[in-house]
Amino acid sequence: MPGRRLLILFALLALSCVFYLTYGARGDIGFALQFRGPKLAALMITGAAIAVSTKLFQTVTGNRILTPAIMGFDSLYVLIEIALLFSLGGFGYAALGESTRFSFSLVLMIAACIALFGTLMRQTQRDLHRMILVGIIFGILFRSISGLLVRMIDPNEYAVLQSNLFANFNQMDLDLIGLSSLLIGVAIFAAWRMRNTLDTLELGREISINLGLDHDRLVLVVLGIVALLAAVSTALVGPIIFFGLIVTSLAHQIVPSFRHRDLLPGTILIACIVLVAGQSILERVFHLDTTLSVVIDLVGGLTFLVLILRGNIR
Repeated sequence: MPGRRLLILFALLALSCVFYLTYGARGDIGFALQFRGPKLAALMITGAAIAVSTKLFQTVTGNRILTPAIMGFDSLYVLIEIALLFSLGGFGYAALGESTRFSFSLVLMIAACIALFGTLMRQTQRDLHRMILVGIIFGILFRSISGLLVRMIDPNEYAVLQSNLFANFNQMDLDLIGLSSLLIGVAIFAAWRMRNTLDTLELGREISINLGLDHDRLVLVVLGIVALLAAVSTALVGPIIFFGLIVTSLAHQIVPSFRHRDLLPGTILIACIVLVAGQSILERVFHLDTTLSVVIDLVGGLTFLVLILRGNIR
């Protein structure tokens, strides 16, 4: 049953990709593919990174509503970008170049993610309410510091940064696709090799230890993979708070399995379908300039509330 549904999802993704590449294209189709192909690749690697990072994070935390973004990771990205602008100034920030800013943000976010989430996992164990509270507090702290720095920055210099603080699939730096694809591919491959171990980790710390696993070390390894995936996707397109929550919730409903060998490809396929089909409808059908992240955050926020009210967190 899971295999058949994964095949259906794969077919839907293929149709979405064909629609995105060909709908509305006039003249030489090859010329259109040169522009749409790299953007399609960026959408898919971003979707895969967010989907896997969210599923892995939910595995080690033991619930289905926590994501790196909800725990304040996206606020950290905004703080790093604003701090760079504050320290370097508008001209210095612009002179860094996309590749340098991408690399700098990537390293800082990975280090902060491992330190933050590793500490939370050790201190709160599987106390869901405390983890949510701490995550919210950190998010508020990051946003407060960002707000303070913004008020101290010249408005004309802040305009240089403003477009980078919101997820926008229309303004991705396509030159970073190669490096991002390599990093995301390595991280997903590492997660796939751990798929059977992840099934055991999801049973809880005590059961995992009784079954012979070095739980604490494995959790740090998984958090390192989560940090890399979340950092790359956020640095590439910007923060999207609820996207991971949407696709993992859909995956658990569509793919009737608790095994990561089914859920990991399921979440990746669903994430890619949502991004590619959603971007196609906004761009090609409705011809809207609205960023897809606005719609995603609206739907994701409602999903978050529904999951909490239903108590569907395990």
